[in-house]
Amino acid sequence: MEAFMTKRSAIKHQVREGVLDSREFLQDAKVRRLPPRNGWSPYPSNDERDQGYLKTLKPKSDGQAELMAAVDHANLVLALGPAGTGKTYLAVAKAVEALEAGKVGRIVLSRPAVEAGESIGFLPGDMEDKLAPYLRPLYDALSDRLSMKRVKALMAEGLIEIAPIGYMRGRTLNNAFIVVDEAQNCTYVQLKMLLTRLGWHSTMVVTGDPHQSDLLPGVSGLSDIAERLEAVPEIAVVRLAERDIVRHPLVASMIGVL
Repeated sequence: MEAFMTKRSAIKHQVREGVLDSREFLQDAKVRRLPPRNGWSPYPSNDERDQGYLKTLKPKSDGQAELMAAVDHANLVLALGPAGTGKTYLAVAKAVEALEAGKVGRIVLSRPAVEAGESIGFLPGDMEDKLAPYLRPLYDALSDRLSMKRVKALMAEGLIEIAPIGYMRGRTLNNAFIVVDEAQNCTYVQLKMLLTRLGWHSTMVVTGDPHQSDLLPGVSGLSDIAERLEAVPEIAVVRLAERDIVRHPLVASMIGVL
């Protein structure tokens, strides 16, 4: 009985001190709990953790492979295609890749603040708070490549910038990776203004689906801009198709008949 109590006391001491002897697991098949760790919680917050892995960025279709190659070789890329082809995700992933590799000094994200058929009224907060609902797809792509803690830190340092389209006139974006999302909701004049913001050592990727514009018919300038820029050899215009859709298979089926 005394030997049993001594062994039990030793185990308690090991657990209390945070030291476990692996031989104890071999000699006894009983399951023992892990030693307590200071500050550890079984319910970690996704906003506070550091991401310990990084998904490998691989194209899932020929169109995506063409888009990724175009971003690597051209300073201005227009990615046109239906929903679910990975236009925004690949653009943001390439931006993060360039920032982490030191190829650019910052990431600039821009997107027109246009509601999809309904008005949600005035939004409280500062500029970033007001644009947050519209930029949610870009944030989702960023958080998939970086932890939200890292995203917030980069935004605080100015390495990730939220730039409303209305405030872009007159700027020159040097040493930056610019992502313009939902460009089908931009007019011809807006797109012309955005494209001419491109500065030295910068890359700009413009994404959009000309068939899903929330503007009045004939107002969107994306299709016209893309047709004109296809004649410029230094600019890549990548047109994705239904075969490049990587969402649920029903998405491709719906787009084919809608």
